[in-house]
Amino acid sequence: MYTTIQKWGNSQAVRIPKSILEKAKLQESDQVELRVQEGNVIIIPVGKRKSLAERIAEYEGDYVCQEWDTEKPVGKEIW
Repeated sequence: MYTTIQKWGNSQAVRIPKSILEKAKLQESDQVELRVQEGNVIIIPVGKRKSLAERIAEYEGDYVCQEWDTEKPVGKEIW
């Protein structure tokens, strides 16, 4: 697939087609690292975002909701 480098404000940009993003498992707002190796521009995903379902699935243990002590007031907080 071919594309063109285009002006975007004071920078240059390349549009990445949806099909390429899907194959690379990337989406809008994902952080990436750009590198140049042997004259080629390489795009490397940085820390994939996890969905809430993925985060919950990774959780091990029992969650116990409880209050915590925030210490005594130091100013004009309501006690």
